[in-house]
Formats: sequence, structure tokens, C-alpha cells
Amino acid sequence: QVQLVESGGGLVQAGGSRRLSCAASGRTLSNYAVGWFRQSPGKEREFVAGISRAGTTSQADSVKGRFSISRENANSVVHLQTTSLTPEDTGDYYCAAVMTAYNDSPTTRSAYKYWGQGTQITVSS
Repeated sequence: QVQLVESGGGLVQAGGSRRLSCAASGRTLSNYAVGWFRQSPGKEREFVAGISRAGTTSQADSVKGRFSISRENANSVVHLQTTSLTPEDTGDYYCAAVMTAYNDSPTTRSAYKYWGQGTQITVSS
């Protein structure tokens, strides 16, 4: 069982940045692929970025060039660095984890087994 806790959300002006963190307990996060998803008001939860156990990363087209994902295996933490934020980035951000093949980094919600409770980013214009 893996428990995930997100942090780092808050209110930010358009153009600003936030660094989100996903901390794991119960198991070492190095054995899991980790993804970040977000849910904006009135919308489905969508994939934002993911990182495989190997460290290979992927991002949704909507955030490419603005968001990046990284992991600190020693501390069982995965970060999502967000930059150039716009009001469209407002939402609840969730991290998720799944034990999978070394180079896999799923991009669908159904692929992930463990979820955190989320942290909110609100971007003001």
C-alpha cells in the first residue's frame, strides 16, 4: 500500500510558477511510475505529466514547455514544476502511482492504482 500526499498548491498570478510535490509513505516511490493529473471545475480529470521508474518523462500537449516532472527516489518524492501559469491551469492537482514496467509511464487515469487527495492551484488573471 502506498500513501501519497500532495503539497505546494496555492493562489498564483498568471505568468507565475508553483512547484508541487508528491510524497509517498508506506513504500519507496522508486518502484512506481508516477503521474500528475488535474481536474478543473466542470471538467474531467486529465493527465498532465508522468515519469517512469527509469526517469523517462511525458507531458500533455497543453503543458509542454511549461511544466516538468522530476523525481527524488531517495526521498520518495516526485515534483511537478509549473511555470507560465494561465487561468486555464486552475484546478485540483493529483498525483498517482502504479507499479509497472521500468520504462512505462501511463497516461490514463485507469492505469493508476494509488491516488493522493490533491492540491489546488488557482491562477488569477
